[in-house]
Amino acid sequence: MLSLRQREQRQAWVLLAPMLLVMLLLTAWPLLRTIWLSFTDAALIGSGESPAWVGLENYLFAITDPDFQTSLWRTLYFTVVSVAFEGVIGVLVALLLNQKFAGRNILRVLVILPWALPTIVNAMMWRLNFNPDYGSINALLTQLGIIDGYRSWLGSPDSALNAVMFADIWKNYPLVTLLVLAALQSIPDDLFEAARLDGASAWRRFRAITFPAIVGALSVALVLRTIDAFKIFDIIYVMTRGGPVDSTKTLSFYVYQESFSYLRAGSGAAYAMLMTLLCAVLITIYMMLLLRQRRKGSAYEG
Repeated sequence: MLSLRQREQRQAWVLLAPMLLVMLLLTAWPLLRTIWLSFTDAALIGSGESPAWVGLENYLFAITDPDFQTSLWRTLYFTVVSVAFEGVIGVLVALLLNQKFAGRNILRVLVILPWALPTIVNAMMWRLNFNPDYGSINALLTQLGIIDGYRSWLGSPDSALNAVMFADIWKNYPLVTLLVLAALQSIPDDLFEAARLDGASAWRRFRAITFPAIVGALSVALVLRTIDAFKIFDIIYVMTRGGPVDSTKTLSFYVYQESFSYLRAGSGAAYAMLMTLLCAVLITIYMMLLLRQRRKGSAYEG
């Protein structure tokens, strides 16, 4: 005779079974298939013969491939800088929107708009803004006297990646703002009033009250953005196609070219697995740093 707890557990597994089956079909099987392909010389369009087993050859080639290494450092640069700016801007905007002023609700709606735009639409919009002939960026900077002539922002290897990063930051900082703003609104006003009466400065109130309250939401936002930024592809594909001179060719674009342009499914799968492992390492480092900072913030007094 099953106990009540055992019956509840069995019922829970029965209810979860359809979802677990879908996850198994849509996630586990493709992942296992990709891992197997990464150890073969499989081609996307082959002669009908079974792929040959090559072991770690694809992985060893990727590690020593200068193009792969360059794409990796370019991706790390894109991820770290983009996520850092999105975090700082998102927190600052959230602090602003948490204040009481006329038109606050309208401003909150406007802040959401960049994030609500589809990535392809956002990429096309900024591609037009950075156009060397009639783009609004050149027109604005020229009229302000910051530059003395129109520039090809997406056509220069020195500025193309930064231009794409600017478009990515503009679109995604609202996600950080929304999550941090929700955490800010959960802080009782009495805590700030008591801190003011004790003579705490604005910076000390932020360290002792605000930051410990938002660090959880901020960590979630940064982890989500780290994952998205590290595997960035769509905005680069629309704005630059990885150019000019491969200056915006990130790991995702490298995997795309290896698999679908050069039709090397085996090596493309190996590159994708390396990218997944690197992303997991980066997220782990982020979480360790944020958790340590949260412990420091919780232990802060006065």
